[in-house]
Amino acid sequence: MSDKLKNFIVRAITGVFFVATMVVGMLTPVAMIALFTLITILTTWEYTGLVNNNVENVQVNRFISTAASAFLFLAMAAYCSGMATAEVFIPYLLTIVYLFVSELYTGNKNPLADWAYTMMGQMYIALGFAAINILAFQNASGVVTFSTLAPLSVFIFLWTNDTGAYCAGSLFGKHKLFPRISPAKSWEGSIGGGLLVIIVAAIIGYIDGVVIANPPYAEAAATVNGMPALTFSILKWVGMGVVVAVFGTWGDLVESLIKRTIGVKDSGTILPGHGGMLDRFDSSLLAIPACVIYLYALQYML
Repeated sequence: MSDKLKNFIVRAITGVFFVATMVVGMLTPVAMIALFTLITILTTWEYTGLVNNNVENVQVNRFISTAASAFLFLAMAAYCSGMATAEVFIPYLLTIVYLFVSELYTGNKNPLADWAYTMMGQMYIALGFAAINILAFQNASGVVTFSTLAPLSVFIFLWTNDTGAYCAGSLFGKHKLFPRISPAKSWEGSIGGGLLVIIVAAIIGYIDGVVIANPPYAEAAATVNGMPALTFSILKWVGMGVVVAVFGTWGDLVESLIKRTIGVKDSGTILPGHGGMLDRFDSSLLAIPACVIYLYALQYML
């Protein structure tokens, strides 16, 4: 068996298990919180290791940074689900203060860079993942509901965009999208990925508005307090799909820029055939906050 075929098989097996884990992990609130807490921990630990091992004169506190990321995710989950008030974030703020003050005593050569890379991890990874709780837990007139479809659709759109971009780029790609950072990406691929996302978003919008929102399926879509999750029109789902496609592509480019700056090809090896956690979740780290902004803009501005 050739190395190329073996790598394809490994990638395919890993991909199947990854998709299955993500889908199952979003079926209930407890499963989603547990899954993304683990993802946040692994991704932050990987990021801090990349920085410490590859950036000269920089040493961030891996343990405290990772613990802070995990706590932010759990605090956001508790707040968005209605289990806690805003005071739940105070320990996280204390942790951030500690990360700043501790540099006064470490004697590291470049404390400003330490702070910058530390806060980059919190803003880029911890906050990016924590924002998925805003999509999952929706508060309507004081009643909190849990939506599987809203957070899961972000990843469905990302997977669809990647598939469409790869196929269209392979067949028609001629014009480079961002050759300085990612020479393999093309405008044709990005457009193809976006068009496929629009089609899938329209299908999800139909399922959401016509099937899930009506009995007896509405009861099956019920959430934390036995009420059906909020539904969106097909047009709103298409808009969300476009947001994910655009910001997902930017998220991929951001991670590519990080790796080029640090000087590594892959962020890690934890996922056979797919690289590291950042390689797998790079697109979502911008797409999730962008979807939060999009959905709240619809709610309060339109």
